[in-house]
Amino acid sequence: MPKPINALITRRTLIGTGLLVGADAALTPWASAASLPLIKKKIPSTGEQIPAMGIGTNAFHTNRYKYEELRDVLERMHELGGKVIDTAGLYGDSEAVIGKALAELNLRNQMFIATKFNAVGAKEGGPPGPAPGTPFPGPPPVDTLFGEESFERSLMRLQTDHIDLMQAHYLSSLEPLMPLLQKLKKDRKIRYIGVTTISGQDHPLLIECMRKYPIDFIQVDYSLGNREAAKTVFPVARERKIAVMVAVPLGGHFGSLMNQISNRQLPSWAADIDATSWSQFFLKYVISHPDVTCAIPGSTQPEHVEDDQMAGHGRIANAAMRKRMEEFWDSNESH
Repeated sequence: MPKPINALITRRTLIGTGLLVGADAALTPWASAASLPLIKKKIPSTGEQIPAMGIGTNAFHTNRYKYEELRDVLERMHELGGKVIDTAGLYGDSEAVIGKALAELNLRNQMFIATKFNAVGAKEGGPPGPAPGTPFPGPPPVDTLFGEESFERSLMRLQTDHIDLMQAHYLSSLEPLMPLLQKLKKDRKIRYIGVTTISGQDHPLLIECMRKYPIDFIQVDYSLGNREAAKTVFPVARERKIAVMVAVPLGGHFGSLMNQISNRQLPSWAADIDATSWSQFFLKYVISHPDVTCAIPGSTQPEHVEDDQMAGHGRIANAAMRKRMEEFWDSNESH
């Protein structure tokens, strides 16, 4: 598998140097994203269609960013056709930021909100390291509310009367929370039930949960550089008619794909799927998998959300193109 380059190459650096954008970028600028067809996928359990490109908000903290900047990110996402917003009770004041912004922009009913909660005593599985929702290495976040109390807090923070997708944040929370999740769904306080993990070590247990419980969604780690879930988890999702929401589609703290491309130019054939940047290349690979419903790359700046949302427009990779992308990534030519 490709080895990360030691020097940190951020998207802002790549944008500033012009290396992020491919040779044909001038023909398809980010501003024209809305002019290309919006890629939508069906939620298997209902047939409802949602845009394939959403946003992750684990870094939506007002102690790191100005509220107005984060609100602008959500507004820009909406302008470009985005709809799916993923957050969690553990993500600092992310829920509150989203709720306030959507209320001010009058966009709540046009968005698909997914959030997460835990049961008392639930523990995160997987290897030691950053917990889901932790933007940078550090101690796992701590919550003081669980179950129904956490759910009610989410409603209050998000300024809504229902959640589109309520997820058990840790796999160990799913069984104790399942009766509550089913009741909330029956009472129409939530529309879909989900569970999340971003650890490959948890995939066997995730598969057990998928076979045992009435789950509508899973959230799982998957990227061009981390394809294991496609072999083990996705076939079960297809069999059980479970939607797949992809977390860390750009690699996340498991090894950012953006850090591995250094100063490489985007291959010219990326234009065949309307990809004009490396992030679009990576994201279009993810959402082109037939079993993937949507991807939720984290974005806290308008230029990043524009870049990401562009990946949710235009042409999508077919099987032959996906194989070409995999071979390109796995070869020495791409690193």
